[in-house]
Amino acid sequence: MALGFLLDLSRCTGCRACETACRYEHGGVLAFRRVQRVERQVAGTLQLCFLSLACNHCEHPECFRVCPQRAYSKRRDGVVLHSPGRCNGCNTCIRACPFQAPRYNPLTGKTGKCDLCVHRLDAGLSPACIEACPVKALHLLDLRAEREGVWQRWVYGLSDVSLTRPSLRFKINPAGRRYFARRPGGLREDKGEGRRRRADAG
Repeated sequence: MALGFLLDLSRCTGCRACETACRYEHGGVLAFRRVQRVERQVAGTLQLCFLSLACNHCEHPECFRVCPQRAYSKRRDGVVLHSPGRCNGCNTCIRACPFQAPRYNPLTGKTGKCDLCVHRLDAGLSPACIEACPVKALHLLDLRAEREGVWQRWVYGLSDVSLTRPSLRFKINPAGRRYFARRPGGLREDKGEGRRRRADAG
Protein backbone atom coordinates (compact mmCIF):
# COMPACT_ATOMS: atom_id res chain seq x y z
CA MET A 1 0.00 0.00 0.00
CA ALA A 2 1.18 3.54 -0.77
CA LEU A 3 -1.04 6.21 0.73
CA GLY A 4 -1.30 9.81 -0.42
CA PHE A 5 -3.68 12.68 -1.00
CA LEU A 6 -5.97 13.30 -3.97
CA LEU A 7 -7.06 16.92 -4.44
CA ASP A 8 -10.02 17.70 -6.70
CA LEU A 9 -9.18 21.19 -7.94
CA SER A 10 -12.64 21.73 -9.37
CA ARG A 11 -14.14 21.37 -5.88
CA CYS A 12 -11.68 23.23 -3.62
CA THR A 13 -13.06 26.68 -2.78
CA GLY A 14 -10.10 27.81 -0.64
CA CYS A 15 -12.19 27.90 2.55
CA ARG A 16 -9.19 26.71 4.63
CA ALA A 17 -11.29 24.34 6.76
CA CYS A 18 -8.54 21.77 6.14
CA GLU A 19 -5.93 24.13 7.60
CA THR A 20 -8.02 24.76 10.71
CA ALA A 21 -8.72 21.06 11.23
CA CYS A 22 -5.01 20.26 10.90
CA ARG A 23 -4.04 22.91 13.43
CA TYR A 24 -6.48 21.70 16.06
CA GLU A 25 -5.70 18.04 15.44
CA HIS A 26 -2.02 18.75 16.14
CA GLY A 27 -2.23 20.82 19.30
CA GLY A 28 -3.56 24.15 18.03
CA VAL A 29 -0.18 25.81 17.35
CA LEU A 30 0.83 24.94 13.79
CA ALA A 31 -1.14 23.84 10.75
CA PHE A 32 0.88 21.43 8.67
CA ARG A 33 -1.52 22.01 5.77
CA ARG A 34 -1.81 25.32 3.93
CA VAL A 35 -3.96 26.56 1.08
CA GLN A 36 -2.29 28.52 -1.72
CA ARG A 37 -4.21 30.73 -4.12
CA VAL A 38 -2.84 30.27 -7.65
CA GLU A 39 -3.68 32.60 -10.52
CA ARG A 40 -2.48 32.71 -14.10
CA GLN A 41 -3.52 34.15 -17.42
CA VAL A 42 -4.30 31.63 -20.15
CA ALA A 43 -5.28 32.93 -23.59
CA GLY A 44 -6.39 36.22 -22.06
CA THR A 45 -8.49 34.53 -19.37
CA LEU A 46 -7.69 34.58 -15.65
CA GLN A 47 -7.61 31.07 -14.22
CA LEU A 48 -7.85 30.66 -10.47
CA CYS A 49 -7.48 27.58 -8.27
CA PHE A 50 -6.54 26.71 -4.71
CA LEU A 51 -3.82 24.23 -3.82
CA SER A 52 -4.37 22.60 -0.44
CA LEU A 53 -0.93 21.21 0.38
CA ALA A 54 0.66 19.33 3.25
CA CYS A 55 3.49 16.79 3.37
CA ASN A 56 3.30 14.78 0.16
CA HIS A 57 4.79 11.62 1.70
CA CYS A 58 7.13 11.39 -1.26
CA GLU A 59 8.47 8.22 -2.75
CA HIS A 60 11.98 9.69 -2.33
CA PRO A 61 11.61 12.19 0.54
CA GLU A 62 14.41 14.74 0.79
CA CYS A 63 13.65 15.30 4.50
CA PHE A 64 14.42 11.63 5.14
CA ARG A 65 17.68 11.84 3.14
CA VAL A 66 19.16 15.01 4.61
CA CYS A 67 18.20 14.85 8.30
CA PRO A 68 21.46 14.60 10.29
CA GLN A 69 19.60 13.28 13.34
CA ARG A 70 17.77 10.51 11.42
CA ALA A 71 14.49 11.87 12.76
CA TYR A 72 12.51 10.67 9.75
CA SER A 73 11.16 7.22 9.02
CA LYS A 74 8.78 5.72 6.51
CA ARG A 75 6.01 3.23 7.21
CA ARG A 76 5.21 0.32 4.97
CA ASP A 77 2.10 2.17 3.78
CA GLY A 78 4.29 5.05 2.53
CA VAL A 79 3.56 7.52 5.34
CA VAL A 80 6.67 9.57 6.21
CA LEU A 81 6.93 10.19 9.96
CA HIS A 82 9.00 12.64 11.99
CA SER A 83 10.28 11.82 15.46
CA PRO A 84 10.41 14.95 17.67
CA GLY A 85 12.57 13.10 20.18
CA ARG A 86 15.41 12.92 17.67
CA CYS A 87 14.92 16.40 16.16
CA ASN A 88 17.32 19.17 17.22
CA GLY A 89 15.55 21.93 15.26
CA CYS A 90 18.36 22.46 12.74
CA ASN A 91 15.79 23.05 9.94
CA THR A 92 17.85 21.16 7.36
CA CYS A 93 14.70 19.30 6.30
CA ILE A 94 12.75 22.54 5.80
CA ARG A 95 15.43 23.90 3.49
CA ALA A 96 15.66 20.62 1.55
CA CYS A 97 11.95 19.95 1.00
CA PRO A 98 10.85 21.33 -2.40
CA PHE A 99 7.39 21.90 -0.95
CA GLN A 100 8.46 23.42 2.42
CA ALA A 101 6.21 20.87 4.10
CA PRO A 102 8.06 20.59 7.46
CA ARG A 103 7.48 23.57 9.74
CA TYR A 104 9.47 24.94 12.66
CA ASN A 105 7.67 25.21 15.98
CA PRO A 106 9.16 28.10 17.99
CA LEU A 107 7.50 26.84 21.17
CA THR A 108 9.26 23.47 21.08
CA GLY A 109 12.36 24.45 19.08
CA LYS A 110 11.73 21.46 16.83
CA THR A 111 10.36 20.74 13.39
CA GLY A 112 7.00 19.11 12.75
CA LYS A 113 5.09 17.91 9.71
CA CYS A 114 1.92 16.23 8.50
CA ASP A 115 1.85 12.60 9.59
CA LEU A 116 -1.32 11.84 7.60
CA CYS A 117 -3.03 11.62 11.02
CA VAL A 118 -1.71 8.08 11.50
CA HIS A 119 -3.39 7.92 14.92
CA ARG A 120 -6.72 8.35 13.09
CA LEU A 121 -5.77 6.06 10.20
CA ASP A 122 -4.84 3.28 12.59
CA ALA A 123 -8.28 3.71 14.22
CA GLY A 124 -10.03 3.38 10.85
CA LEU A 125 -10.70 7.12 10.48
CA SER A 126 -9.80 9.63 7.76
CA PRO A 127 -7.19 12.35 8.34
CA ALA A 128 -8.68 15.45 9.99
CA CYS A 129 -8.22 17.64 6.89
CA ILE A 130 -10.18 15.21 4.74
CA GLU A 131 -12.91 14.86 7.35
CA ALA A 132 -13.28 18.66 7.62
CA CYS A 133 -13.50 19.46 3.90
CA PRO A 134 -17.10 20.63 3.30
CA VAL A 135 -16.99 20.06 -0.48
CA LYS A 136 -15.13 16.72 -0.47
CA ALA A 137 -12.19 18.09 -2.42
CA LEU A 138 -9.62 16.11 -0.41
CA HIS A 139 -9.43 12.33 -0.47
CA LEU A 140 -7.14 9.63 0.85
CA LEU A 141 -5.60 7.76 -2.03
CA ASP A 142 -4.11 4.29 -2.35
CA LEU A 143 -1.68 4.71 -5.22
CA ARG A 144 -2.10 1.06 -6.16
CA ALA A 145 -5.49 2.13 -7.54
CA GLU A 146 -4.00 4.96 -9.54
CA ARG A 147 -5.91 5.70 -12.71
CA GLU A 148 -3.39 6.83 -15.31
CA GLY A 149 -4.69 9.63 -17.47
CA VAL A 150 -7.37 10.56 -14.91
CA TRP A 151 -5.26 11.93 -12.07
CA GLN A 152 -2.39 14.33 -12.65
CA ARG A 153 0.93 14.35 -10.82
CA TRP A 154 1.72 18.04 -11.34
CA VAL A 155 -0.27 21.25 -11.81
CA TYR A 156 0.73 24.87 -12.30
CA GLY A 157 1.89 26.40 -9.00
CA LEU A 158 3.42 23.18 -7.61
CA SER A 159 7.18 22.72 -7.30
CA ASP A 160 9.05 20.23 -9.46
CA VAL A 161 7.96 16.67 -8.63
CA SER A 162 10.58 14.78 -10.64
CA LEU A 163 13.14 14.50 -7.80
CA THR A 164 11.02 13.38 -4.86
CA ARG A 165 7.97 11.87 -6.64
CA PRO A 166 5.20 13.02 -4.24
CA SER A 167 2.28 10.76 -3.32
CA LEU A 168 -0.09 13.55 -4.32
CA ARG A 169 -2.45 13.51 -7.25
CA PHE A 170 -4.83 16.07 -8.71
CA LYS A 171 -8.23 15.67 -10.28
CA ILE A 172 -9.20 18.36 -12.76
CA ASN A 173 -12.64 18.94 -14.17
CA PRO A 174 -12.29 19.52 -17.94
CA ALA A 175 -15.36 21.75 -17.80
CA GLY A 176 -13.37 23.99 -15.45
CA ARG A 177 -16.24 25.33 -13.33
CA ARG A 178 -18.28 23.83 -10.51
CA TYR A 179 -20.91 25.46 -8.34
CA PHE A 180 -22.24 24.52 -4.93
CA ALA A 181 -25.54 25.23 -3.26
CA ARG A 182 -26.18 25.39 0.48
CA ARG A 183 -28.23 22.45 1.72
CA PRO A 184 -29.15 21.13 5.18
CA GLY A 185 -26.10 19.24 6.38
CA GLY A 186 -23.54 21.24 4.37
CA LEU A 187 -22.69 22.24 0.84
CA ARG A 188 -23.85 20.10 -2.06
CA GLU A 189 -23.03 20.27 -5.70
CA ASP A 190 -25.51 22.43 -7.60
CA LYS A 191 -26.51 20.32 -10.60
CA GLY A 192 -28.41 23.08 -12.31
CA GLU A 193 -31.15 23.48 -9.69
CA GLY A 194 -30.09 27.08 -8.95
CA ARG A 195 -30.27 28.02 -12.59
CA ARG A 196 -33.67 26.36 -12.97
CA ARG A 197 -35.04 28.24 -9.95
CA ARG A 198 -33.77 31.54 -11.33
CA ALA A 199 -35.30 30.75 -14.73
CA ASP A 200 -38.64 29.85 -13.08
CA ALA A 201 -38.57 33.09 -11.05
CA GLY A 202 -37.87 35.10 -14.20
